[in-house]
Amino acid sequence: MAATFVVVPQWQGSGSSRAMRLVDGAEAIRGDLPTASTRSVVVPLEAGDAEGSGVQRLSSIAIVRDRLIAELALVDGVAITIGGDCSVELGAIPRVADRDAAIVWFDAHPDLNTPESSPSHAFTGMILRTLLGEGPASLVPAETVDPARVVLAGARSFDPGEDAFVAERGIRAITADQVSPESVIAAVEATGASTVYVHIDLDVLDPADITGLGAPEPFGVRATVLVETIRALLARFPLAGAGITEFAPASPEDAVEDLPTILRLIGALNS
Repeated sequence: MAATFVVVPQWQGSGSSRAMRLVDGAEAIRGDLPTASTRSVVVPLEAGDAEGSGVQRLSSIAIVRDRLIAELALVDGVAITIGGDCSVELGAIPRVADRDAAIVWFDAHPDLNTPESSPSHAFTGMILRTLLGEGPASLVPAETVDPARVVLAGARSFDPGEDAFVAERGIRAITADQVSPESVIAAVEATGASTVYVHIDLDVLDPADITGLGAPEPFGVRATVLVETIRALLARFPLAGAGITEFAPASPEDAVEDLPTILRLIGALNS
């Protein structure tokens, strides 16, 4: 069965001054998705309030989470969530928490901060930590992710607290230059999981392969390697779900230039 795409043009989790470009990015991807298998989540226009949590725009993030959960409840089978910022995963990943899934986090950043450790207080940098059960109480899901089921792949920009957390919890991490079909498959096998959820923040890619990024980091994974790795991974493990996030093109022309790379990734996930 082909996957269902759920487009969530959320920008409120971002800490970038160019956050609104995430809306344009999600809409650009939507334009190349099959209409019959694409659904949408309406994102509030307002920024939202922190509500004393230490998380910028928390109220709007919670609204989007609830709307996404409701939309995903209508999906039969695998869903591929199209963001928006990384915090759209707050509604998507708990859907597969009971499906014996490993979470492969392809991202230049581990997103393992807390409201106390975050330099920016943007939720996009806290999303994985929250999914693991340590975050603002109103955002921690009922079904949390076991750190032993997480594989960080391509992360290369860590805050000090994130480094310490990875070491403390023994989270598996594969550096960008080590990402390959063999290394990622071996790491997922080591988790003992029988299915996989693939999170792709597009900044995991080397900036030479994509320009529409709000927070590009040098020395990333090349697009051909990432596509090959995803195809091999999904030949070994069934896909429980996936997310593609953080496309922030500067203009419609820039979006057009990057879309072939993004569509190759979508094709690898949906093959």
